[in-house]
Amino acid sequence: MKTINKISFNDIESIPQLVKDFLNQKIEGFEKHTFSLDHFRNQIELKKESFLPEQREILYDVFEKQLSDLKLSSKQKENLDNLRLPNTFTITTGHQLNLFSGPVFFVYKILQTIKTCTYLKENFPDFNFVPVYWMASEDHDFAEINHFKTESNYYETHEKSGGAVGRIQITDTFFISEFEKEFKDSVFGTELILMLKESYKQGNTLTQAIKTLVNRLFSEWGLMILDGDSKELKNQIKDVFKDELLHCSLQKTSKSKVDFLTEKYGKVQVNPRDINLFYLTETRDRIEYNGQKYSIVDTDIQLTQEEILTELENHPDRFSPNALMRPVYQEKVLPNLAYIGGNAEIMYWLELKDYFSAINIPFPILIPRNSMLFLKEKTLGKIEKLDLSIEDFFQNFTIITNRKILNDNIILKLLDEKEELLIRSFSELKATASITEKSFGNLVNAEEVRQLKSFKRMKKRLLHAEKIKQGELLERLENLFLSVHPSKTWQERVYNFSTFFSDEGYSWLENCLEEMVVQESKLIIVAI
Repeated sequence: MKTINKISFNDIESIPQLVKDFLNQKIEGFEKHTFSLDHFRNQIELKKESFLPEQREILYDVFEKQLSDLKLSSKQKENLDNLRLPNTFTITTGHQLNLFSGPVFFVYKILQTIKTCTYLKENFPDFNFVPVYWMASEDHDFAEINHFKTESNYYETHEKSGGAVGRIQITDTFFISEFEKEFKDSVFGTELILMLKESYKQGNTLTQAIKTLVNRLFSEWGLMILDGDSKELKNQIKDVFKDELLHCSLQKTSKSKVDFLTEKYGKVQVNPRDINLFYLTETRDRIEYNGQKYSIVDTDIQLTQEEILTELENHPDRFSPNALMRPVYQEKVLPNLAYIGGNAEIMYWLELKDYFSAINIPFPILIPRNSMLFLKEKTLGKIEKLDLSIEDFFQNFTIITNRKILNDNIILKLLDEKEELLIRSFSELKATASITEKSFGNLVNAEEVRQLKSFKRMKKRLLHAEKIKQGELLERLENLFLSVHPSKTWQERVYNFSTFFSDEGYSWLENCLEEMVVQESKLIIVAI
């Protein structure tokens, strides 16, 4: 394995402009929430003042209880004890409970969280920094998480869904035997198969499965795993939930930011609802208010204001935050300094700045996670042979392809020359036409547009003709693009970590960790 390039997000066309502007501190009000040691120093002071000793004790107890069924490493035990100390803070990432972790960027997120803690400890030796993986166990869209893909196969499980996915018990394990067929002869295939069997044994919940898997992968680095589906944790945020039920505060206080982001960037990632909470029973359903009663959508449950507040007081665990309320819940119950997430996550966090201020919770530093791409030497050789660079594959590749097809084309050069001559001729004609009657000038302008459109049509037809003529080159370019972007998207969004782990084992994780860049958001390209 050898890193061949690290491309800044600023140089990648498909990275959303909002994320680029955030990283470049071009969005007013968010300058102090980007990655820098000064910003971390400031965040430590803010969190030190707002996170109380009793909250640390609750957090310690919850971690101890939730991790009691796991074998903890010495580093995890140390981190657990440190969470009780006032000089200990967390760096957090979160993700859904995808089957066997889902796409490989799940692993990259966690590794960057771990490395950020190491970096901060080196720069702030008087403080402790604990990496936390927050399990999105309360999501209810099972279809989003019930599958994963390797280079050769697609794996899926079928379970009864509708409620919080973390509570689903595993019954369908057919995918394990199929996985075993693919990886039994791989160098580290046995390790992967044991990992899968241990995590997804019948009777385990999906929460237990992911917790087991993540612990097996990352325990030696001290990663702490937290399930937000906890009465003890939700008990601390009852006042925020109550305010949301009574006053719809998240939507009202975030309106200004949502309007600003919509106007400048076209849309927001998640639109706030009137009430940004779900109600958890056997299913997970939205809460709506019609001015008189609270309805649990898709059920017959209706509650008066007094009844729903009593329910919240006695059973806070039955109330579940949606995608926008979840960050608030997280920052309330953790001594957290920064959140590491994908571009879409960062974009919806940005909507919440004013709401955090309104409810007096420090808004964290936001870190768009690194991306990684592993390419075979054979693929890199083909890229070089076609006189392309890896950067080309992260620009508009249709334009790159068209240029390649028309490279040194005699007809195109002639068309360009004649088009330039036409533009100069009309420029002279328009200058002279201005001395006569206006309608003649309009005719000249219209004729220029008509004739230039003809050149555009000829170039388009030329490209079409050359694509037919150079079909073999076009096919090579398209196949190469799919080698870099399987399923026409980023590799990390398609393949499961097992694709890479099967050949390298834990050393692959160590190499990924080594190559991670914590100070900047980059795409890291590695030859294998």
